[in-house]
Amino acid sequence: MKTAIMNQSVHASWWHSVGNYIAICKAKVVAMLVITAWVGIALAPEMDRSWISQIMSLLGIGALAAAAAAVNHVVDREIDQKMARTRHRPVATDRLTVRDALLFSSGLTVIGVVVLLQWSNLLCTVLTLLALLGYAVVYTLFLKRATPQNIVIGGLAGAMPPLLGWVSETGQLDAEPLLLVMIIFAWTPPHFWALAIARRNDYQRANIPMLPVTHGTQFTQLCMIVYTILLALICIVPYLISMSGWFYLVCSSVLNGWFIVKSVSLYYWPSDEKAMALFRFSISHLLLLFVALFADKWIM
Repeated sequence: MKTAIMNQSVHASWWHSVGNYIAICKAKVVAMLVITAWVGIALAPEMDRSWISQIMSLLGIGALAAAAAAVNHVVDREIDQKMARTRHRPVATDRLTVRDALLFSSGLTVIGVVVLLQWSNLLCTVLTLLALLGYAVVYTLFLKRATPQNIVIGGLAGAMPPLLGWVSETGQLDAEPLLLVMIIFAWTPPHFWALAIARRNDYQRANIPMLPVTHGTQFTQLCMIVYTILLALICIVPYLISMSGWFYLVCSSVLNGWFIVKSVSLYYWPSDEKAMALFRFSISHLLLLFVALFADKWIM
């Protein structure tokens, strides 16, 4: 009986530890990045690569994205302790030590690099590593603490996955995947500013110069409208250059139109609840937008 209880305790402890490592990977965010990278692969010219090579490429990109997320937990641990949204994170609460988190991140980095070199190509590997450094070091360590335009500049790293997927397939840079990067680049500020508005007191307490803290919520809401309009215009370009067809055009027009409407509504009738609702909608928006891009290829 005592042995059984001890085994159950060890089993529970093991799963708890695994849960902590999964948490610092930001699994939902990584899943979104992998999906957009998958769309980049799907839209790339046919190169007769096997589906195993494509899946392994996505796993390599995902591993490096998870490694960057783990570094983010380490670098931001003191900030996380001051914010209600993040104070229960594993590194912030010492459920994981800094050493263990960095070792885990290093292991993911090695795995990601080896997988990409084996199943993809050198250019994709280098670009993915640069994206990791851009998010984990340039954005998290410097930009986040230095300027209210942190998410605009740093958002470029998070916008890279479609390009990485495309390059993993073709081994070269082309104009089309750069357009996909621009879509996510324009989507990122209104997406993140919606959260920043709702959590502005947390950011102020942590002394992070997010735009709602430094310039106020009304100015931030106005900037969100500008970016959602810019996003809608950029999203028309794939259709104009025959990269996609009418199905994508209709879907993107509806999604972006609703994004603009919700942003305008937040500006004229502001509330933290409405800001959080817009933040959650923006996640679905991007996912559905890229699903439409993927589906359009097969419909057309």
